[in-house]
Amino acid sequence: MTDLYFIRHGPTHLKSMVGWSDVPADLSDAAKIERLCKYLPDNGKMISSDLKRAHDTADALKLNHERLPDEANLREIHFGDWELKLFAEIEKTDHDRVFAFYDTPGQTSAPNGESWDGFCQRTDQAIDDLMNAYPEQALIIVVHFGVIVSQIQRAEGCGAKHAMRHKIDNFSLTHLRYSESGWTINKLNFSA
Repeated sequence: MTDLYFIRHGPTHLKSMVGWSDVPADLSDAAKIERLCKYLPDNGKMISSDLKRAHDTADALKLNHERLPDEANLREIHFGDWELKLFAEIEKTDHDRVFAFYDTPGQTSAPNGESWDGFCQRTDQAIDDLMNAYPEQALIIVVHFGVIVSQIQRAEGCGAKHAMRHKIDNFSLTHLRYSESGWTINKLNFSA
């Protein structure tokens, strides 16, 4: 059995599509970060995406857990040519494609970006590799909205559109457990 504690990084305050852009997180809410730490296990391993907003959030937790090297395969979905653009901007020039991206997530991708299905293959493999490397250990994983939703999709055994209905707040905790009998969701978007 493996316990996976997913934490969404601190807010960027950007309203645009933020995928692989290496923007900082606002980590000024020290009280919220401190409260969040009380819900994390006393031991285990910690890892984050290699993007600054996730890496710095992991640092801000100030946990004494072994810190694994940052993992590029835990990055947010790659928005390609839509990166850092507002939805309204994209809709004007790429209306059908952007609606297909959200209404029927799967194979549709942003130009020069990543499809939901490709993204899930990447993140599923990264999580599987962690569980195989550290069986029976708690894993604290500081990542992005999409990564957390992709793992909720696995746990629920549902389609992408269903999984995307979940709200995942910054600094929230989603606790999933994987065992031979399958997935269990213990906490979803828990805010301390």
